[in-house]
Amino acid sequence: MNIGLLINNTEVPAHSGGTFERRGPLGGTSTHAAAAGVEDAISAADAAQTALAGWSAQGPNYRRSLLLAAADAMERRAQAFTDAMANETGASAGWAGFNVHLAAAILREAAALTTMVRGETIPSDRPGCHAMTVRRPAGVVLGIAPWNAPVILGIRAVATPLACGNTVVLKASEMCPATHRLIGDVFINAGFPPGVVNVLTNAPQDAGVVVEALIRHPAVRRINFTGSTRVGRIIAGLAAQELKPCLLELGGKAPMIVLDDADLDAAVAAAGFGAFMNSGQICMSTERIIVHGEVFDAFVEKLRSRVGALEAGDPREGRCPLGSVIDASAALRMRDLVDDAVSRGAVALGSFGKDETLLSALALVGVTPDMKIYAEESFGPVTTVIRAADDEEALRIANDTEYGLTSAVFSQNISRAFAIADRINAGMVHINGATVHDEAQMPFGGTKASGYGRFGGEAGIAEFTELKWVTIDTRTPHWPI
Repeated sequence: MNIGLLINNTEVPAHSGGTFERRGPLGGTSTHAAAAGVEDAISAADAAQTALAGWSAQGPNYRRSLLLAAADAMERRAQAFTDAMANETGASAGWAGFNVHLAAAILREAAALTTMVRGETIPSDRPGCHAMTVRRPAGVVLGIAPWNAPVILGIRAVATPLACGNTVVLKASEMCPATHRLIGDVFINAGFPPGVVNVLTNAPQDAGVVVEALIRHPAVRRINFTGSTRVGRIIAGLAAQELKPCLLELGGKAPMIVLDDADLDAAVAAAGFGAFMNSGQICMSTERIIVHGEVFDAFVEKLRSRVGALEAGDPREGRCPLGSVIDASAALRMRDLVDDAVSRGAVALGSFGKDETLLSALALVGVTPDMKIYAEESFGPVTTVIRAADDEEALRIANDTEYGLTSAVFSQNISRAFAIADRINAGMVHINGATVHDEAQMPFGGTKASGYGRFGGEAGIAEFTELKWVTIDTRTPHWPI
């Protein structure tokens, strides 16, 4: 498959003529994509700037109609997205289908937001002065999306900005250029005007210079990034130099607390889904299961059965619940984390198997702070089970991490669960639900090293607009001088 850059609704080669190859973890079909450089980054931002005046001047119902059309266009291309994700990232058909479903919902939620970009009237102390606030589009928005949930996160990077009247540049992941380029086709199919949505692909070695050129471009007024905390710090630093607001959704080490009165079957089911969906390659994945000592052994036995049923296989054959991890280096890192933990006394439930990137589910029981996996984000099909003596120790362990994205608490006593949920240092807490939970209308984001700002719903409007104070004097004020 050969793909170009999308600038001004036109597929163009890179200015240099360069391309790069993305070959997925299971071989087979390769993507040959245009390798954007600084000139292409500038061209994309220029195109978005040129389109901004016309797009921002359109009424909300016009923008709504196109966003709804994009949602329909996305669902019509579900199979193309499924094939691209399987080839480029090794994702299962179930995960790809969920990506398309939620991405379409995000577009429809963004369509609903177009008439909610509003201000308010505020009483003034000055007689005859009427004061109000209005929200205006920020300008060109740069969205940088990752490979692990490429359709959901690619659409999330641009949908609310578009609803608010901004134009966008989507920088595709080097790991899934064809998948992200398909998003651009969706907007063209929906009838978006030229320059409103632009998509850049780049070779891995050029990512730094392309992103820096985009952040430093005068027209770019907002940046949003979803990815690792390490890269997020770099992007936040560049944005700070330019005094440009940045929305970051970064790494996670999500805890799930299981109290002694929990429904263990429900907790195990949520743990299985939360830890192993998409082979654990989700920022919300359940990486630490903290279980009250009184039910620890019973929980572990139930989890053992669940883990043993979650085998990995080639997603293009559709025989197994888990697909591939992203590449061989990720698989090696998973094996190193497990070997380190086992060498220090942890007990493994299940086995990765011997395939290079097809790793079946595995859980480590008895993980302690001296093991690397206790603190490091694993981002793979492995979770940890840790014993806690009581509620206070469970809470301490849950908060013993630099991350703060999402979390869960299981208990049949909702008051008790809510008291613990209130003290977990995370942007999201789910009582009797999985740590992996996303809905288009919800404010999604984290704290600490998991980033800042919120995607989704009305919270997203504040991220991608400027709030302006406007006054109208109906009497001549008395000025003191």
